[in-house]
Amino acid sequence: MTTTPADQDRTPDVKAPPSLLYMVKRLELAVRSGLEDLVRPAGVTALQYTALTVLDRHDGLSAAQLARDSFVTAQSMADMVRALESRGLIRRERNPANRRELLIHLTDAGRELLADLAEPVRDLEERMIGDLSPRQVEQFRQALSRTWHALS
Repeated sequence: MTTTPADQDRTPDVKAPPSLLYMVKRLELAVRSGLEDLVRPAGVTALQYTALTVLDRHDGLSAAQLARDSFVTAQSMADMVRALESRGLIRRERNPANRRELLIHLTDAGRELLADLAEPVRDLEERMIGDLSPRQVEQFRQALSRTWHALS
């Protein structure tokens, strides 16, 4: 079989690797699915769990700030606050510096729920990074931070 110059110019169909945006989204969906499976028996969603962890690190936030830090809309946060408050996981108190503002605080029951979930959540994270060296984990953490800052 003879080849023509046109045949020689053809390159085999080589697929490009998936985009980084696709890979980040795929990871996010896998993490969210694993987290949902872990927190569902405790009666919370992954988004509610995220909000509770935000309050664990920064107690006494406004609903608007909690929404931003938890990656949800203000309307979603309003619904979430009502649900979490009805379960006794959070409480709202007037801001002494601005009486019109309510600040959201984690309750002892909320802290207890987070403590109960801490080990399974750590195990999920360990599964995610299990094939990485400690140096690669730190590089991954730094890369995630830098790329988030680039888009924020």
